[in-house]
Amino acid sequence: MSTSPRSDRDRDEEGRARNARPRDELGRPLPPGSVGVERIPEDLDLPPAESLAWAQDLLDRGRAFHAHEVLEGAWKSGPADERLLWQGLAQLAVGITHIQRANAKGAMALLERAAERLAHGDGPAPHGVDATGLVAYAHDLMAELRRGGSPAPDRLRPRLVRRRVPDDEASAQD
Repeated sequence: MSTSPRSDRDRDEEGRARNARPRDELGRPLPPGSVGVERIPEDLDLPPAESLAWAQDLLDRGRAFHAHEVLEGAWKSGPADERLLWQGLAQLAVGITHIQRANAKGAMALLERAAERLAHGDGPAPHGVDATGLVAYAHDLMAELRRGGSPAPDRLRPRLVRRRVPDDEASAQD
């Protein structure tokens, strides 16, 4: 049995396989030559706030797979002490992707891993990420899936960061 790379795959300068196939809204590969949705660059390296804002926009538009790619970029390019956070966020998005694709078993596995990683940190998560809320959200989705439910599309748009109260609103509440 040969373990040499397939010669028909698109590869980068170092020989690593690239995933150049077009994808649909849910991230499913389409046949070569098809027109898919715009892809997230594989070497994405954005500041955390931009990564979170873009991922949130994609989640809000039902494109969890693509949100995962943005979050994976932050995971790969971010500091080592934040890797579990970004990995957990990316896995949460993949768990949602599995729900969108009607794969409850895959969703359960990824949501469980996401919750474990998001719960790993001590104290508040960096960048305003609502890790505590997202862990509860993942557990709620898993409970619904265990009951045989299928979460509605509007339930698949979690808030990644805590809502910030503008200064004038905070003063009015005092």
